[in-house]
Amino acid sequence: MKKFNQYTLLMLLAGGTLASACSSDDPTPSQLTTDKYVLITLSDRVSGNKAGFISAFDELPTGTVSNSGAGSLEGQGMGGWRTHGNNIYKMFRTSDYATGIEKINVAADGTVTAGQFIASKNPTEADKYFGTGNFVIKDDNLGYYWDAAEPTKIQKFNPSTMSNIGSLDFADAINERGEDGTGINFRAIGQKFLAIKGNKLFANLTYAKNTTSQGQIGFFDDFYPDVYIAVIDLGTETHEKTIAIKNTGSIAYINENHMYDFDTNGDLYIVCQGRSAIGGQSKIVRIKANETDIDPSWELDFAGDFTDAYNGKFVGVFAKGGELILTVNTGPLTGGPNGNINSANIWKFYAVDVASKAFTEITGVPVGTNPGAAMAAVEVDGKILLRGSTVSGENGYYEYDPASHSAELLFNVNVGGAVSGFHKIEVQ
Repeated sequence: MKKFNQYTLLMLLAGGTLASACSSDDPTPSQLTTDKYVLITLSDRVSGNKAGFISAFDELPTGTVSNSGAGSLEGQGMGGWRTHGNNIYKMFRTSDYATGIEKINVAADGTVTAGQFIASKNPTEADKYFGTGNFVIKDDNLGYYWDAAEPTKIQKFNPSTMSNIGSLDFADAINERGEDGTGINFRAIGQKFLAIKGNKLFANLTYAKNTTSQGQIGFFDDFYPDVYIAVIDLGTETHEKTIAIKNTGSIAYINENHMYDFDTNGDLYIVCQGRSAIGGQSKIVRIKANETDIDPSWELDFAGDFTDAYNGKFVGVFAKGGELILTVNTGPLTGGPNGNINSANIWKFYAVDVASKAFTEITGVPVGTNPGAAMAAVEVDGKILLRGSTVSGENGYYEYDPASHSAELLFNVNVGGAVSGFHKIEVQ
């Protein structure tokens, strides 16, 4: 009897140890994650504050969906967003359209709320210029952004804690040219373009002609005929060199559509809108994967490679597998409050073969409105989705088939406004 009890005790102890070891590998409730498909829509393109909605869905939407529900976030600055892994950020505060960096929170039950916000160090100064909050993220704990309060500096921030963690002054790099140039009324670094490739930060140098009484400063008012980009080594956080994109203007812009993309092989493609808001010398250039200079052997020129029959420009780029997806205007652009640039169905999707620079029309997705702050093409669950939104009511995401250069409607949005972004995340 005594031996039986000892044996039983040993077995119980062994079983308990095994059970304990197994249970330590099981996820606790706090470790469990669930997928959410997050959609942003723009309901107001008129007032200038970009009112709209953000909603989270448990499954990939199909059919017709509403983007305004009990758990949706309604507010301002809903023209688009930038994403990093499971995190979503906007350049405008939801509550009042202030410029900066706002983190969007998505709960496990699908409720969407506005999170922490990094404001300008001087909001009054930020109101004078466009671009505060233009940012790029290196990793979960480090990112870089521009603040109009300190235009010759690049700010550092922690994307997880949403706190400013310092700044880098590049006044010397900016003043390598035009320090005393008559006609340059504003200088900055990173106002419109910030990208990280390898361990290098690429930041545009602004040399602007406009003053505060002449409209947008730093946009379509370039002093020089070339666009300049500072190359910064992130290991030492020092200026390494300055490179130039020849004979163009207005690199990227000042909203969430960052107007550049990395191809599968690591090549970086950069959009320059051109001399004016309605185009002129618009082009896309390339920095190859292991290089830091503009590739002199390749550029895509609107007039030379698409059409010289009318003025126009590129407004974004999606790159994958040696193919670029672009939206291009189908007729002459007109600006101003009654112009067609943002309010008419004139923007058509094309696929461009990088090697030949041949344009192929993408069928199945409607010719629609300017994507503006939105990314016109995104990839979710291995599907390339194209934004299709028209003034006549077509409004959704279309799944693209690269083999046939055609697209088919995946889901339509009937409440909430024009689709402006779609992203998949995991939440706890």
